[in-house]
Amino acid sequence: MSNAGEGGAKPAGGRLPLGAPRGKRPRIRVSCVDQLGACRCHHGHKPGDVFDFDRDRGKMCAMACHVGFPYIDILRYGGTVPGNEPGTAKFCCPEVDTLNVWLAEIVDE
Repeated sequence: MSNAGEGGAKPAGGRLPLGAPRGKRPRIRVSCVDQLGACRCHHGHKPGDVFDFDRDRGKMCAMACHVGFPYIDILRYGGTVPGNEPGTAKFCCPEVDTLNVWLAEIVDE
């Protein structure tokens, strides 16, 4: 059991905020940069598609989001992905006949 918040003022409702404050995390842009497979993406993605991960992830294929999430978390919290430029990570969707290649990158504001 956690002692967090004992003896101090608690936020409304007695709950502590979860995760980093929204203003502290960098924005992540996810772009479809290539397609290695021969079949069209079942979700309709194609090279050139661009998404803001926080605002548009509901528009992205759930399989691509699932594969990309660990890489996006690494970037978001200051890590680097081996073999990629700092602030970027490439990954592929798991659809073997499509194999869209995605690029996640930190957006400088």
